[in-house]
Amino acid sequence: MSTRKKHLEDLIEINEELENYFRNTIIPQLFVDANLLLRKFTPPAMKQFSLSPGDIGKYIGDIEDNFRYPHIIENIEMVIAGHNILEKEIQTTDRKWYQMNIIPYVVQKNSRTNGVIITFVDITSRIRDLKEQEKLISDHETLLDTLSHDVKTPLTSLVLSIELLKSASLEYPEEFQDLLKAAEASVNKMKRIIFELTDTRKDEHKYKAEEELLNIEHIVEDVRLTLNDKISESGAIIKCEFNASQMTFSRRKLRSILFNLVTNGIKFRSPDRIPEIFIRTWNEDPFVVISVNDNGIGIDESNHEIIFSKYTRIESQVEGSGIGLYLIKEIVTSAGGKIQVNSQVGKGSEFKVYLRS
Repeated sequence: MSTRKKHLEDLIEINEELENYFRNTIIPQLFVDANLLLRKFTPPAMKQFSLSPGDIGKYIGDIEDNFRYPHIIENIEMVIAGHNILEKEIQTTDRKWYQMNIIPYVVQKNSRTNGVIITFVDITSRIRDLKEQEKLISDHETLLDTLSHDVKTPLTSLVLSIELLKSASLEYPEEFQDLLKAAEASVNKMKRIIFELTDTRKDEHKYKAEEELLNIEHIVEDVRLTLNDKISESGAIIKCEFNASQMTFSRRKLRSILFNLVTNGIKFRSPDRIPEIFIRTWNEDPFVVISVNDNGIGIDESNHEIIFSKYTRIESQVEGSGIGLYLIKEIVTSAGGKIQVNSQVGKGSEFKVYLRS
């Protein structure tokens, strides 16, 4: 057998093995030559990217829309020029995620890159699982932050009641009983908050807040009662106008939003006037909008963004942890909503919360 014939048979055998590999692999793969022409693809690639035998030999730019990934040509050219493997996670326009590997096809004879082999491994489910885990961790952190923040007010009232009880005289039983009732109310409030935040009776709903049809007026009244001591102490006037009264949402999350906004309206009051807080609601499809407007000290425009950062405090003289607005934004954005602030120094602030109804 001549050497030439032997080489020809070897090439045919190699080509058949390559064809067999391409036919039987379960991974979408493409072979693109140095001129950016599509030379081969596996059956899964044909199915995944709607390719047909007629696409063989076409310039990759003419069919790049099939791959639903806008930078594929630049990535191929980079690998051909640099002779290095490119590995990256990509998201296609149909919102699927892939581990894409572009491997240079090097001709051993002259060490020249004669094209690339591209593989696509679908990692959509893995990315989705990772995002769910990240959300779970974020929800858990928000849960703990909310717990520590919302319990602070009734805990302060409880401590104050206990101190007053120590100095109360038994000669005035009515006063003593009133203080006991105040202490008991604070304890019950803390118990309710903790129960709402940590109710994980069903494993499949762990760290998730149950949504229900809520009456916003009832939630506002609950907040008003919780903050009764602060309202009385400051002389705050709270006015309401409900043009949207109901929405489907988590009770404890909506309560936390309103609790923090009303608390801030009292906390950041102006020393020159009695605090006034105006709560309004209305429908703005597809949202229910909750506006909380105060006449407090206001916020400089340069700080409108950073006030939503965790542990950020603009007014160091005012007591607080700097976590309230951060919690609100976390709750609102995770529910597909948004929050806006309109404020000027000395003229008060308006926070508008948009929640999907």
